[in-house]
Amino acid sequence: MIVAASTECFPDLSLPAVLERLTDLEYTCVEIAIHENGPHLRPTQVAGEFEKVLAACRATRLTTVGFSLDFAATGETYYEQFQACCRLAKAMKVVTLTVPAAELGTPFNEEIERLRRLAAIATLEGVLVGLKTQIGCLTENPDTAVVLCDQVKGLGLTLDPSHYVTGPLQGGKYRQVMKHVVNVHLRDSTKDQYQTRVGQGEIEYGRLITELAKEKYRRALVVSITPMEDVDHAGEMRKMRLLLESLL
Repeated sequence: MIVAASTECFPDLSLPAVLERLTDLEYTCVEIAIHENGPHLRPTQVAGEFEKVLAACRATRLTTVGFSLDFAATGETYYEQFQACCRLAKAMKVVTLTVPAAELGTPFNEEIERLRRLAAIATLEGVLVGLKTQIGCLTENPDTAVVLCDQVKGLGLTLDPSHYVTGPLQGGKYRQVMKHVVNVHLRDSTKDQYQTRVGQGEIEYGRLITELAKEKYRRALVVSITPMEDVDHAGEMRKMRLLLESLL
């Protein structure tokens, strides 16, 4: 396993500034967020200015280990933008693309159809789709997340344990998802707080890494800590990196 950080950790900085900051914090790997309503790259840019976006992604000494995707487009435009992101991943030698799950209340068959189409597009470009485990979405229940993976060939999960600690599961067992994990997002959390200072929450990093190792997981552990009021953000980022590296 390798330790990486998400560009989402620094929502107030430009992409070049984020990459520079992560280098200063001694990270060697990065997951780049491509979110339509985000501060860095957007799917519309990937589809419309491919070479420019590719150059921006390559302008760093950090190794890009994944892309986190979030779209505003619908219909065929949505799938066209996703395909462009797959092309970008292939060009960057990135294997894992993280996508949000459908919101609770979405018809199950409708979500299966969407995910099958995404997985088929990704397979053609040699990349994997990781469906994020997320409060308020179909994957907030680990059993449902497993069923989705069982129904869609080539689909994996981006495990974010905070959503199983703070969400309806309230720290219950989610061992069943481990065999499907293709990416991991990490911060510390309690049942009442989605994000807290590193070491003050209930995420058992050592146990998590052990469970992942049993499934022969060899991909990234992506730090995803956003700024908190009156907390040294850079200090939290360093602390998490050192903690994870000490456990590997």
